[in-house]
Amino acid sequence: MPGRDYQIRDTRFSGVSVASVNAITTLATPQAVAAAAADHIASALDVIGGPATLGLAGGGTPQATYRELALRDVAWEDITMWLGDERWVAHNHPESNVGMVRGALVDSVNGHLLAPNHAIGDPHAAAAAYETALGSAFVDRGQGKAPDIVLLGIGDDGHTASLFPGTAALESAHLGYLANWVEAKDAWRLTATLPLLWSAEQLVFIVTGEGKAPIVKEILIESKPYPAQRAAESALLATWFLDEAAASLLGEAG
Repeated sequence: MPGRDYQIRDTRFSGVSVASVNAITTLATPQAVAAAAADHIASALDVIGGPATLGLAGGGTPQATYRELALRDVAWEDITMWLGDERWVAHNHPESNVGMVRGALVDSVNGHLLAPNHAIGDPHAAAAAYETALGSAFVDRGQGKAPDIVLLGIGDDGHTASLFPGTAALESAHLGYLANWVEAKDAWRLTATLPLLWSAEQLVFIVTGEGKAPIVKEILIESKPYPAQRAAESALLATWFLDEAAASLLGEAG
């Protein structure tokens, strides 16, 4: 991907070196991050206008953003929501990302969620079917069908979506969706690949908590090639929302 100009909104972090970072916004608390991220997403969807897609992240961190986003004035009838990754569990399982996003956002806005079909019974077949469905949902804005906005988080190990260090899907050149065996979890995950994330109009990273500060520094200051760093580095546009705890080490040299 060609290099992109970028802007860092918080000048304390002028040493940030992920080349494609377009903006880093830091706020005092996780709730402030949730509100600001929701405002940003709602505004971006409004600018797009008409049919659009919104990729949702799983895990605990984005739930507050989803609850805030449900309060925003969004033309949900025009938005197809989908998942950047999913655990290979039934939708009613406590660890299902589908169940989480439905409870935190989708059901409260009567929105449309395009979800992987666990009932297919095989993770590879389910990933392939989901990829086909996403291909029908994505909008062609002049460069082929691609995602619009994709929300992401990062794990303590630097993973994003279900692209974990050392897993096969992380190295795939396939632009789509794959089943990924994650040895550390002893489980299958379904995940967007890096090329699919890179094709999105915008990646939005939401990261909170002091526990994430070391990995945030390694990604944004030291450019260590964790999955999240690789996703951001070649993104068309990457926007980061951090609370002060997660950003607390960004001002440190080396």
